[in-house]
Amino acid sequence: MGEIKVSPDYNWFRSTVPLKKIIVDDDDSKIWSLYDAGPRSIRCPLIFLPPVSGTADVFFRQILALTGWGYRVIALQYPVYWDHLEFCDGFRKLLDHLQLDKVHLFGASLGGFLAQKFAEYTHKSPRVHSLILCNSFSDTSIFNQTWTANSFWLMPAFMLKKIVLGNFSSGPVDPMMADAIDFMVDRLESLGQSELASRLTLNCQNSYVEPHKIRDIPVTIMDVFDQSALSTEAKEEMYKLYPNARRAHLKTGGNFPYLCRSAEVNLYVQIHLLQFHGTKYAAIDPSMVSAEELEVQKGNLSISQEEQ
Repeated sequence: MGEIKVSPDYNWFRSTVPLKKIIVDDDDSKIWSLYDAGPRSIRCPLIFLPPVSGTADVFFRQILALTGWGYRVIALQYPVYWDHLEFCDGFRKLLDHLQLDKVHLFGASLGGFLAQKFAEYTHKSPRVHSLILCNSFSDTSIFNQTWTANSFWLMPAFMLKKIVLGNFSSGPVDPMMADAIDFMVDRLESLGQSELASRLTLNCQNSYVEPHKIRDIPVTIMDVFDQSALSTEAKEEMYKLYPNARRAHLKTGGNFPYLCRSAEVNLYVQIHLLQFHGTKYAAIDPSMVSAEELEVQKGNLSISQEEQ
């Protein structure tokens, strides 16, 4: 299969948006990989954080669409960090390096958990202006693997891949979801043992989000109604933790809606970012706002008509 990998969109993305590699730690083996697209004049961009199996390019459909509307978008791939504090410290240094005071974060699964931890870590001197949490969680104990978290570093790559693949949908899925899963399996294959082991460690290390530290941050919770790796209990916990959050529900989309339901995901991202237009924390070029707002309203209308 591998339809996405050979699609014109993906090839256009790879040929037009350069992958940058940045080192901000004293340890020069810790390399951040990122795509930074859209107007550089924007000082509060939207940053995408991938799941355990993802690389920075899993968000290529968001980058292509949103930069077309005038947004500045950055998609990241983490270096090897073994605990949440180390990750947060590295991410803060990366934002300093990019000269970004505040950012909007979109986190998928593990990416969403790390986004919340970073917001919590910087709550005294806030660096996160808003959060979009896609299929995410607030407490690692939901995976019942906190006891194995300290041994992932010992496991060979094939075992780690098997653990991750165990969470991918195995039942019947529509062709777009099948393509998304194929693409994510391909991305997973590109990750080395230490990258995978460190991400699984971050995913399962005993930790939870302290909501009182980040309660003033605007949040959108994005989740799917069909099968995903997240339990209903984990979703309910997120709603409880963020009672004032906007909710963006997708009827279907599985674990990777940003790949197989990208039009809906992109629309929800735009709706989330609309509230910051006209402020210094807007992620969009001001000259693009009126046309973009119009399009979002049209899209919004068609979604609500579909639901009726």
